[in-house]
Amino acid sequence: MARLFKYKTQFQNCILQNFVTSHPVSLLRSHVRRETMSYMLPHLHSGWAVDQAILAEEERLVIIRFGHDWDETCMQMDEVLASVAETLKNFAVIYLVDITEVPDFNTMYELYDPSTIMFFFRNKHIMIDLGTGNNNKINWALKDKQEFIDIVETVYRGARKGRGLVIAPKDYSTKYRY
Repeated sequence: MARLFKYKTQFQNCILQNFVTSHPVSLLRSHVRRETMSYMLPHLHSGWAVDQAILAEEERLVIIRFGHDWDETCMQMDEVLASVAETLKNFAVIYLVDITEVPDFNTMYELYDPSTIMFFFRNKHIMIDLGTGNNNKINWALKDKQEFIDIVETVYRGARKGRGLVIAPKDYSTKYRY
């Protein structure tokens, strides 16, 4: 009887293990590794993982930082992202993507800048009018945490209302003068 129980338990564990590894959320977690270089924010290491991260979130905003982990601008942005991640966890999730490791989106989203922040909600790219002329992304490092939180809250509220284009709470048109 003990032998039968042992095999039954092994069989149940095997079935449970197969369910856990084939479930979409756990598959996504297997493609997300944590890096110490970028202040412990989750990295996505393939185009499939990026797609799954965007598809898997139904109620939260997906924030993806495209760039290089070694770039100074990305490091500044990662510091801000890591410091606000706990504050934003109820309505936003933050991922990092290295554009040399995952070049799948470079031409599609025109990822030519050192650091790019993009927003997605319910499998839809949310554009934000910052006054710079480029409504698709934020392509500079924000240094103020509260400023970034305000932008994320504005994008989240607009996305929940079904808006594809959200107007930023602050005008950045005079941020860089040439």
